[in-house]
Amino acid sequence: MSARRLCRAAMAALMAGAGACSFQPKHVLSTPPIPAGWPANAQDGRAREAGPEPAEAVFVNDPRLRELIGKALAGNADIRLALANIEAARSQYRISRAGLLPEIDATSGFARTDAADASGATGGSRTQYSMQLGVTAFEIDLFGRLRSLKDASLNRFLASEEAARAVRLTLIGDVAQAWLRHAANAQLLQVAGETRDSAEASVALTRARLQRGVIPRSDLRQAETILKTAEADMARLRTAVAQDANALQRLVGEPVSAELLPTDILDALAGLGRVRPGISSTVLLRRPDVLAAEYELRASDGDIGVARAELFPVISLTGLLGFSSPALSSLIAGDSFSYSVGADARQSIFRGGGARANVALAGARQQAALASYQRAVQLAFQEAADALARADTLAGEIEARQATVAAADDNAAVADMRYRRGLDPFLSLLDARRNLYAARQELIAAQLADGSNRIALYQALGGEAVP
Repeated sequence: MSARRLCRAAMAALMAGAGACSFQPKHVLSTPPIPAGWPANAQDGRAREAGPEPAEAVFVNDPRLRELIGKALAGNADIRLALANIEAARSQYRISRAGLLPEIDATSGFARTDAADASGATGGSRTQYSMQLGVTAFEIDLFGRLRSLKDASLNRFLASEEAARAVRLTLIGDVAQAWLRHAANAQLLQVAGETRDSAEASVALTRARLQRGVIPRSDLRQAETILKTAEADMARLRTAVAQDANALQRLVGEPVSAELLPTDILDALAGLGRVRPGISSTVLLRRPDVLAAEYELRASDGDIGVARAELFPVISLTGLLGFSSPALSSLIAGDSFSYSVGADARQSIFRGGGARANVALAGARQQAALASYQRAVQLAFQEAADALARADTLAGEIEARQATVAAADDNAAVADMRYRRGLDPFLSLLDARRNLYAARQELIAAQLADGSNRIALYQALGGEAVP
């Protein structure tokens, strides 16, 4: 019994010593390489921390767009791939975590032996029953190798989750952009159609006046110029609208009904929210790509711990305990109990410098991961600052474009009246209509830029799940 106690004490000491040492570098994330606030030209320079419910959570407030996004998220191949990567990383983490625990096997057996004497006659038989529990080569994690493996696997699992969030955020933005472009091109097609109708009326009037000898033939040719321009634009825009519908169908994974499409650009813009002003630049640290880079950096710390621990011996325990008896009824009797405990240490003697090269490799990869993290943070700040700066000027641009359309529309009406009365040449009316057509196109382009910038800012600040 004293030997048994000694064995138990030795095993307890080894188990207690497991994890007493680790060569994994302590992770200290340096100050993110971003300014504390936005540039002075960005929208609303007052910085404050984001609340627990980010404004992006209600970014999409149109039920039609929400339905399209929901369908896209449910059937997109990139989303399925990202989810599969999460499951693979989760399984790898579970495997690494299981390595910290002993693997216990149970065995039971029955053996019957018949013996024969010298004459060949049966001399008797012997029966033996056994039942055992065993631990085979349980590694004592004295130098933190297994814990470093577990930490690296955990952080790569977390990085895969953030990568999936990034894919999801990109898909939401792509669907919203396609929805917005479809609205803009559909309205441009409508404007081109209205311009064509007006030009057809002008061509008819000009042809009639030419037949009466009132105007030169050049006036008719000028009237036909804007008509053919509008017709060419209509052909191009029909293609663009069809391509926008195809893009939406590809993203959503099924044909998109007309009921789910906006009627015009203003209808589409009404379905997109605005990020609240005054949000702190530290919100960028919650972007999925930034978090994924941070987790990869943490995983590289674990890789260093593994590489360093492999320079030292690997100590393993092997244990076996059980019962053995010639009679099944006395199998678990006290005098049938037996046990054995063993330990071994394995140390590499010569690997040609491979172990230290692994340490150097892990260190180099950590530096690469650190550079990737810093680059991700800096890129996030640039994207957000650019979108905020654009948002600050778009409102003024749209207001100016609206005023331009109003002035051009009034000028075109006056020019038409003066031409019909014979007060001005047709060239004045032609210029007025061209200016109106261009002004309407530029207004739609500015409104499209506003919507696209809202989506870009939503993505730059990390986005959230569409509720």
